[in-house]
Amino acid sequence: MSNNGTVKGEIVKVAGPVVEAEGCEGAKMYEVFRVGDEGLIGEVINIEEDRATIQVYEETTGLQPGEPVEGTGELLSVELGPGLLSQIFDGIQRPLPEIREEVGDFVERGILVPALDRDKKWEFKPVVNEGTKVEEGDVLGTVPETEVIEHKIMVPPGVSGTVIDIASDGEYTIEETIAVIEDEEGEEHEIKMYQEWPVRRPRPYKRKLDPEEPLITGQRVIDTFFPVAKGGTAAIPGPFGSGKTVTQQQLAKWSDAQVVVYIG
Repeated sequence: MSNNGTVKGEIVKVAGPVVEAEGCEGAKMYEVFRVGDEGLIGEVINIEEDRATIQVYEETTGLQPGEPVEGTGELLSVELGPGLLSQIFDGIQRPLPEIREEVGDFVERGILVPALDRDKKWEFKPVVNEGTKVEEGDVLGTVPETEVIEHKIMVPPGVSGTVIDIASDGEYTIEETIAVIEDEEGEEHEIKMYQEWPVRRPRPYKRKLDPEEPLITGQRVIDTFFPVAKGGTAAIPGPFGSGKTVTQQQLAKWSDAQVVVYIG
């Protein structure tokens, strides 16, 4: 461990995407590590004494024992806020169009680009006033992210209290404070339009609703013989070349849904 408290170690073994490093006292499970001279992004998946096993989420060709690893002190997280829609991300939420503008058609190893645009301004409209009592999940304001989707800015989990400051109607970046909430202990919490959320922590909920309404997929054979419920789950099994991906694309294009997340 370095003098500033950052965990620093050294690679002793490389096996495909899995790296083992020694000298990692103080490392935490699922902590993000920068691996090797190029700073590849990895996550701690096992700890034994001062030895950490790191799953690297980038190509590890050329990585070798003796290269450094360094902990960030943060869990692998994603950014949630205005700007997610219409964006293309890789598996660790790096925006591919922005990376292309910065380094070209090929993603450089170790590159880090914020998932959400820090400079774009969004139209914010508050729906609460100063003095309003709020708790986690309450809506503070709305942002028209598209012509169809109204993005609700909510009180983050673990925060409740009284709104002591709320932004007026206007345009703001996601990093600007749009509300300040004072809890019962007098601590103030600055609320921005986006939140960072650890990927391994489930989002909280008050209750789950039972599926009661069919999802109209636009494919008559599916809607007739294999109906899918809104809020439910469906799978398309089949061998290579049977049309699974084509069917999936048809569902993404024609289903009665406002937001489609395509993973492929």
